[in-house]
Amino acid sequence: MKLTVKSCLLALVMVSPLAFGLTLDEARQQGRVGETLSGYIAPLKQDSDTQALVKQINAARAESYQALADSNNIAVDDVARMAGQKLVARAQPGEYVRGINGKWLRK
Repeated sequence: MKLTVKSCLLALVMVSPLAFGLTLDEARQQGRVGETLSGYIAPLKQDSDTQALVKQINAARAESYQALADSNNIAVDDVARMAGQKLVARAQPGEYVRGINGKWLRK
């Protein structure tokens, strides 16, 4: 895989502010969302702000994953899984990640 894939995967961590003020970092720190091995965040809280954040972040990630897959001639699901592994591994202490058993764990 090209170096650009790694660079773009790292940039995904930086996706943050939304119009209503909740950022991805804030949502992670507040235990509203967690990273999954699928490469997408999932909500732990079901309020409208959290749901909107999850929808926006995951849409942006899906677009980025598709672009990376297209430019590197690999399956988009492979890109998403690689990103998911990196994002789960890089989660900060106190943040939630979903393990391979499907259960939420606090790092």
